[in-house]
Amino acid sequence: MIAVPKFARAEGSALHWVREWFYKRFGFRRKPTRSKPLRNAMLSSDDLTRFARHIVLRHIGGPGQQRLRKAKVLVVGAGGLGAPLLLYLAAAGVGTLGIIDDDTVSLSNLQRQVIFSTADIGAPKAERAADAVRRLDPGVTVIPHAVRLGAANAQDLIAPYDIVADGSDNFDTRYLLADLCEAMEKPLIHAAVNEMHGSVTVLKPWEKAADGALNPRYRDLYPEKPAPGAIPTCSEAGVLGALVGLVGSVQAIEVIRQIVPFGTPLIGKLLMIDALDMRFETINYTRE
Repeated sequence: MIAVPKFARAEGSALHWVREWFYKRFGFRRKPTRSKPLRNAMLSSDDLTRFARHIVLRHIGGPGQQRLRKAKVLVVGAGGLGAPLLLYLAAAGVGTLGIIDDDTVSLSNLQRQVIFSTADIGAPKAERAADAVRRLDPGVTVIPHAVRLGAANAQDLIAPYDIVADGSDNFDTRYLLADLCEAMEKPLIHAAVNEMHGSVTVLKPWEKAADGALNPRYRDLYPEKPAPGAIPTCSEAGVLGALVGLVGSVQAIEVIRQIVPFGTPLIGKLLMIDALDMRFETINYTRE
């Protein structure tokens, strides 16, 4: 809980203090109409209420929330990882979200893909995920791409966005994204799940670490693509539904961290989550 000064309570709402702080800090004059955007600001008066818990959070604040509103994030895959990732990025106020997925919603998806409902079965995932984002926050610009990502279209799809989040379920897409994002200098937040295990890492291999060495690449973590069938898919081995919610939420934190820098990102670090014994372990890896 946050202690609210008496003058704020006297005005009738704890959120009055949030608005007054924002106006005084950035020199904006109060507007009588809540829905009208603030002059010279990315945040409307409604946004100040919607994102009040971010604005009073010292790690984000008003400037950080403005950066979130200006950000453009591409989410590859609207499945188990993409579902919580999209919802939390939209809830956080990311201004533009792109969604790539060429699949349709099936009944078996609903065990873990919480962005969909029974009524969505048979519909395109990208479109229905976009609808869910719009319902959550109409202020988010959401762009569904109901296509399969491949070598022929990947560069054009990635180009308009600032950050890419990989929620794909196959190694061909993962290696393609890693190589292209490195070449295009786009931060890539990678996550994967299988059975009772998940992992998250952040890739910015064109930048240097504190020791002056270049940050590691995806291929430093996984040098060779596994042979087809070597690793069982989720449809073959299964996956704990709640685990993808956890991993996707961690992925969302790392995306937000790239937009509003705070703490230490998972660059050169692989966070491994073991839901079987509820263990979290982080390993360091370097460029070869």
